Amino acid sequence: MVTSFLRCDHLKFIMKVPLLDLKLQYKTIKEEILKVTQDIFESQYFILGPHVETLEKDIASYCGTKHAVGVSSGSDALIISLMAAGIGDGDFVLTTPYTFFATAGSICRVGAKPIFADIDAKTCNIDPESIRRVIDTLSAREKAGLKGIIPVHLYGQSADMSPVLDAAKAYNLVVIEDAAQAIGAEYEKKRAGSMGDFGCFSFFPSKNLGAFGDGGMVTTDSDEFDHNLKILRNHGAEPKYYHKIAGGNFRLDALQAAIVSVKLKHLDSWTKGRRKNALKYRELIIAAGIGELVILPEERETRHIYNQFVISLTEKRNELRLFLQESGIGTEIYYPVPLHLQECFRDLGYKKGDFPASEYAAEHTLALPVYSELSDDQMEYVVDKISAFYM
Repeated sequence: MVTSFLRCDHLKFIMKVPLLDLKLQYKTIKEEILKVTQDIFESQYFILGPHVETLEKDIASYCGTKHAVGVSSGSDALIISLMAAGIGDGDFVLTTPYTFFATAGSICRVGAKPIFADIDAKTCNIDPESIRRVIDTLSAREKAGLKGIIPVHLYGQSADMSPVLDAAKAYNLVVIEDAAQAIGAEYEKKRAGSMGDFGCFSFFPSKNLGAFGDGGMVTTDSDEFDHNLKILRNHGAEPKYYHKIAGGNFRLDALQAAIVSVKLKHLDSWTKGRRKNALKYRELIIAAGIGELVILPEERETRHIYNQFVISLTEKRNELRLFLQESGIGTEIYYPVPLHLQECFRDLGYKKGDFPASEYAAEHTLALPVYSELSDDQMEYVVDKISAFYM
């Protein structure tokens, strides 16, 4: 540890530790990126095409699914999956209130309504027991209209899918996995995105597998859903200019597909680095004996990919974040307001106290830097500063 060095009162030492440093990652793959982008510039083939098809094939193989369909973003992956499943006006979809807005926003975008179930306080993923309780309390109309469930593999760890799938089977629900933060995560030897009817991925730049802009992917084992997805992403046209259904412009750019293909070759190495850093954090935090801190989520599954490394503080979370910022350390709160308390969902009728585990997480969690290029010195500095704050 660098504790004694850093805490010397006479030495004002600040180490820069950004939440994410994509420039470091880019330096390691710069030549590969420049080559493939130059090829696209020369070809002038920018929409769909062979680069998208190659990525689709590779992602399907990586996730262990029969099909993968490139789309314009992770948010659009959710929307188009709901559309392909025939979920829309008057329907209900069950999901978690502790997630990025797009999870529930996509449900509203297709005309359906979200119904929330609380999270497991130790994993921050949807609680299967809460799912059962919520369904049991639905009215006959709501039960009849309940058509799907969107479990979220939050922070890079798979949700507890076996009971989720059991509940879906019991109530005849379509399962759409929100795996935006979890590409490569595993549950009972199955990859995220391969267990439900659809798997939705985001290539937003900050993700473990990020593009140089927006991009996404939908995985499925269904030939029918694969066909529907490919039609829907191109305005519902089959063939060109002939429309039996109304789709949208959900196409993945060839440029983003090519960049993600380059990065996919390095993903397992980067994941190994993130897992190594998460283990290092755990060792440092335990050694520091910070009583106000709990490491979340509890690692239960075989392959947590650590899109985020999250801690929970019993007190003064916001004050700690400001202190770390002043110390040169980047952090983020995922997420400060659970969805059932968002203004746009006020008409759903939820109130504060309805989902206590989600509300507690929103008020107490903080994400620390965990990218694979992070050095031991930087992690030691982060933990040392947290320890100093609570002394």
